[in-house]
Amino acid sequence: MQAHDLSAGGEVLARVHEAAREAVRIHGLPEAEVTLINVSENATYRVDDPATGARSILRVHRLGYHAVPAILSELAWLEALRGEAGVHTPRVIPAPGGARVLTVPGAQPRDCVMFEFLPGAEPPPERLVADFERLGEVTARMHRHARGWRPPAGFTRFHWDYDAALGAESRWGRWRDGVGVDAAAATLLDRLDKELRERLRRFGRDAGRYGLIHADLRLANLLVVDDESPSVIDFDDCGFGWYLYDLAAALSFIEDHPRVPEMVTSWVRGYRAVLDLPAEDEAEIWTFVMFRRLLLVAWIGTHTGVDIAAELGAGYTEGTCELAERFLSGMGEW
Repeated sequence: MQAHDLSAGGEVLARVHEAAREAVRIHGLPEAEVTLINVSENATYRVDDPATGARSILRVHRLGYHAVPAILSELAWLEALRGEAGVHTPRVIPAPGGARVLTVPGAQPRDCVMFEFLPGAEPPPERLVADFERLGEVTARMHRHARGWRPPAGFTRFHWDYDAALGAESRWGRWRDGVGVDAAAATLLDRLDKELRERLRRFGRDAGRYGLIHADLRLANLLVVDDESPSVIDFDDCGFGWYLYDLAAALSFIEDHPRVPEMVTSWVRGYRAVLDLPAEDEAEIWTFVMFRRLLLVAWIGTHTGVDIAAELGAGYTEGTCELAERFLSGMGEW
């Protein structure tokens, strides 16, 4: 696994900020103000141009996560969803000359992508149940599109299967190295890991269950305005995985929220308005919720410079153990 270089903070983020300023200059906005919004897998900046009053979003990629062909593949699906499936995604703003991925030169060249700024905000807590129904409908439209879409030549994205997430590859690190994973937690989570591996093996990867997904539909990557369908942003983790993983990702960091059962019911209702979801698939939803939860224990351990990872820390591992106990005892559908 390539280290998450942005977690080093300090001088690294200072260099990334300079790369962002250079990318904006190359885009023809030398006077624009560049403001860091957040650091997660990449660094995301808001760009405000005083000359025109226009606002846009710049993503500066971490090192070693995606090569340019993979980034271009992400952008191809994002644009196809908007044009062919009616999913509201941000437009890509090419650099002068037409490059959609701009590589800023330097000792460590950084790949950058400029997007249009979309209005809206993360779904507020009091609207989660209603917004999950809309999210289910949007997710189904994305999955329906993915099933029938013919990707362009050279399309390449990674997988989110067991080996990539928790097994031999462990793309975000090993959960055993997570924050607060002591001997007792390791014993319990190892039982969970084995149970998940077996359930996923039985579930299988046929075309009705596994394909191209967003893979990070958590609330921070949704923008809602009034009662409209949410806009979907940040396709950086999109790849091949189980369709139900998109629901699990939507519950990231709130898996123990008391209204999660209602959110799941709403999501399923919205999804079934567009696509069939067999009862035997629905029965495995909690397998995917725990799969994502265990993956996030690993993610927190390798992304210490990310605010939410630092905030959750060992408490997230402790909560994961509590959920694992319930899941393994047959009380998973909480």
